[in-house]
Amino acid sequence: MSNLEKYNDVFCRILNVNVDALNENFTFKAVPQWDSVAHLSLISELEEVFDVFFEPEDILHYGSYENGKTILKKMGIDVNN
Repeated sequence: MSNLEKYNDVFCRILNVNVDALNENFTFKAVPQWDSVAHLSLISELEEVFDVFFEPEDILHYGSYENGKTILKKMGIDVNN
């Protein structure tokens, strides 16, 4: 499974959405089920799947599907392929 597939899988499972919904417009403001509990679940699951640790600043700025890719990339995880 590619990093992108793993990344998408976490979003689909935690937020109960179809992979087709994941795009540049997929943000916490646009997705009703992306509340504070879901946010922490996303972070926790992504940390486990990619064996990384998010800094508090990253957790606060992880407000969109695309921004999450950028945060992971600076940790050395490329999820664009």
